Amino acid sequence: MENGIDTATATTSENQQRVTRSAGIVSIAVMASRLLGLVREKVIAHYFAAGIDGDAFYAAFRIPNLMRDLFGEGALSKAFVTTFTATELEDGEEAAWRLAIRVFSASFLLLTLITLIGIFAAPAIVDLIFIGKGFQEVPLDPSEHFGFDSKRNLTVYLTQIMFPYLILVSLSAVTMGLLNSKGKFGLPASASSFFNVGSLIVGVWGYYIAPNWGLHRTTGMAVGVLVGGALQFLIQMPSMRRVGFRYQLLLSPDKIGIQSSFRDERVRQVMRLIGPAILGVAALQVNVLVNSIFASEGEGWLTWINRAFRLMHLPIGVVGVAISTAALPNLAKLVAGGNMEEYRRAVSYALRLTFLLTVPASIGLMVLAEPICRLIFEGGQANPLDTQQTAGALFYYAFGLCGFSAVKIATDGFYTFNDTRTPATVSLCTVALNILLNYLFIYRLGFDHRSLALSTSCTITLNFLVLLFLLRGKVGGLGLRSIWLLLVKLALASVVMGGVCWWGYTQIEGWLGTVSLIARIIGVFVPIGMGVAVWVGGAKLMRIRELDQLLGAIARRL
Repeated sequence: MENGIDTATATTSENQQRVTRSAGIVSIAVMASRLLGLVREKVIAHYFAAGIDGDAFYAAFRIPNLMRDLFGEGALSKAFVTTFTATELEDGEEAAWRLAIRVFSASFLLLTLITLIGIFAAPAIVDLIFIGKGFQEVPLDPSEHFGFDSKRNLTVYLTQIMFPYLILVSLSAVTMGLLNSKGKFGLPASASSFFNVGSLIVGVWGYYIAPNWGLHRTTGMAVGVLVGGALQFLIQMPSMRRVGFRYQLLLSPDKIGIQSSFRDERVRQVMRLIGPAILGVAALQVNVLVNSIFASEGEGWLTWINRAFRLMHLPIGVVGVAISTAALPNLAKLVAGGNMEEYRRAVSYALRLTFLLTVPASIGLMVLAEPICRLIFEGGQANPLDTQQTAGALFYYAFGLCGFSAVKIATDGFYTFNDTRTPATVSLCTVALNILLNYLFIYRLGFDHRSLALSTSCTITLNFLVLLFLLRGKVGGLGLRSIWLLLVKLALASVVMGGVCWWGYTQIEGWLGTVSLIARIIGVFVPIGMGVAVWVGGAKLMRIRELDQLLGAIARRL
């Protein structure tokens, strides 16, 4: 009996270490990508004003990017990972490779069709989504905007250019899922860095060159999105070959052609999972789209909430996406092997690791929202008013950081059972609630764009709590008592940390001001350093063992 207990304990420890190491690798890669993303946002803020060019670009990019989030990196990637893992365990590696080839074939055809429809229907899509007077009633001087007489028409033009990005980034998501299933996490997580680099270089080049060709300055940034998407996909292809993937053409004469791709039972399983999975992962992305619709009511609102959410992307990616990416293949294998006790431990550990990092990050973002936004965005076309308005949205987005990150773990918990309907149902309900709250806040109570961030944070947190409750009932417990105890400890340590950060910032601001770049850098990073030191000390005093496990994994990696 003791040997059995020791073996189970060793297995749990090994799984936790594996997830922690993998999550650490993904975190570093995602952090680099998200930092490059912030550099890209800084460049956009510098060159394009919030009211016209910035709003038009963000609105146009929102449409293909939303479909990417829903169809590509969300539903398609997760449905593929669970099915590929099960196929490899049940039918062997050769069958798994055949599945991968057929999913690529079917995905490419479907995505191409969606893209063509999207390009031709772009005017109707823009009119359907961005109905507010901040878009439809903003005229432009054609002589200054290269023939465009309204913000709406400029948005349609940019949408048509960027729609093929959906194909590139969705195929990249399938590639990432396949490599993750093979235990490769670093390069797939780094791939989006190439998107940011490619889009940034081409975008800046296009800003100066496009007018010479009679094109609007935002054209370069739109083309840069396509170049970046291509780089994100192509950079992963050498690793695909190294793990054994060999793609065969769609029209090849063997049985991996077009028709057999759609008739294959495993491919159909992926397709069956995608529909409900889109709704299951839609809460965050659809809420962001809903916010965009309501943000079209005010001029500059869309740019402000987009920049605030871009800042949220850093901790969500470093924590939520990283841990979810590392944990999903392990959870799928545990379910396929029938090891439910270890599965429960793995889900509980993933949640605890998520909260360990998101609770202090949430408090830190709320306290330092304005100096962070000033450092990253202010300058060029972005003025102090933009800083204040973006910081206000960031404050309320940060309130929901734990929910933003943890909902990915809870959703993956259902996907490992091929249960996409439960997350879909919960997601639909929370999206409906978000629409209701936005309507009340904007049209009945007269609130501004900050209320859009607040409603999203509230509904995504509710989404997580409901999924957690349902998952607990599905698997027979998740050790929630230890999670709640951890949250209390983290909240205490983080509140003290927040007070120290605020005190440090006010002292530095009074001493150095906020005009120079050096003063802004010191005003952000010195309080962060002070806060981290206080938080780690508090966590050590309260014996938060998850911190010791994380630090131990980092030390072993180094």
